[in-house]
Amino acid sequence: MGMKVLHLIDSGGLYGAEQMLLALVNAQLSMGMEPIILSVGDLGIVEKPIEREAERLGLPIKVWRMVPGLNRQETSKICDWAEQWGVDLVHSHGYKFNILMGLFGRFRKPIPVITTLHGYVHAPIFTRMWVYEVLDRLAISRMKKVVLVGDAMKKELPGNLASSKKISIIRNGISIDEIMTRSRRDLPKDVHQFLQQHNPVILGVGRLSREKGFDLLVSAFREILADYPRAGLLIAGEGTRRSELEALVNEYNISGQTLMPGYCENIPALMARSSVLVISSSTEGLPITLLEALAVQLPVVSTSVGEIPYVLAGGAHGVLVEKVLESRLANAVKGVFEDPESARDRTEGGFKMLCDEFSASAMACQYLKVYEQALML
Repeated sequence: MGMKVLHLIDSGGLYGAEQMLLALVNAQLSMGMEPIILSVGDLGIVEKPIEREAERLGLPIKVWRMVPGLNRQETSKICDWAEQWGVDLVHSHGYKFNILMGLFGRFRKPIPVITTLHGYVHAPIFTRMWVYEVLDRLAISRMKKVVLVGDAMKKELPGNLASSKKISIIRNGISIDEIMTRSRRDLPKDVHQFLQQHNPVILGVGRLSREKGFDLLVSAFREILADYPRAGLLIAGEGTRRSELEALVNEYNISGQTLMPGYCENIPALMARSSVLVISSSTEGLPITLLEALAVQLPVVSTSVGEIPYVLAGGAHGVLVEKVLESRLANAVKGVFEDPESARDRTEGGFKMLCDEFSASAMACQYLKVYEQALML
């Protein structure tokens, strides 16, 4: 019987952390391990995207609904259920379970809890998210092991934690075959029509939050239209900044050339029909979106943050923008369109690196070593 690993996640979509987790669990099953995803949501939520995708892939998942917040009683129930299941190790994916398990998780026998930090966004001081950030740092200091998806993330942590022996670096991996399969599927009618009407198509993917920098992307797109009047901007994602971005699009009078369809489950299918992926973030870990773009060989223009410069080999596998300015972003995108041969060379190099370093099986093997270390502590 293989190692029983309980993966804990409370997610709202099917973004980087969720895609990484699905790929990891699939690879762990192939290795003979016994992983299961426990997907938590608020009362009244019928089904989450990660639950639907796990079911489609045939991955083991348990759905759990509870009152949100620092729910100590429900955390105890999760721990009781995990022990009855026979859990060997608990793996948290996100600050909510870091806090719940780090502060309230209790087991009758020693069961190690580890976490993966997929990204780190600093909240404004004295806000609710800032309180969660403080609690998260306290909680992860109590974890047996803390995994970062890139070495660049160390600078986001307190010095004592960043230099701790409990820190491990495991870069995200994906199932390339699964990405290619998804890339060939149909898209919603409105998205399909938009893609048919515009060329080239600039794609942005992610939560509509401040750190993703979509306001800069919209501003850069206005400059791109001057040279490419048939271009289209497609931003796939949902979040708190939607109304601000829509207002900016209307202010620039580019609503006919811009589509914000909300959350999209099949990003690879969008990528396969787009001309370039633009990552305009001010902070990142190692975005799965980037790896998906390499898998379908979509040219990438990105800000130089997190592990992105490593994946793009300092610019050999994609265009890096060192300083986040709308003019630099616009010029980088136009450069991709003006020199398609160089863009093709970069995508081919990126695909080779993806196959060599960022497979789901390689990621799973590295996690197994971390699990074994945690069990020995």
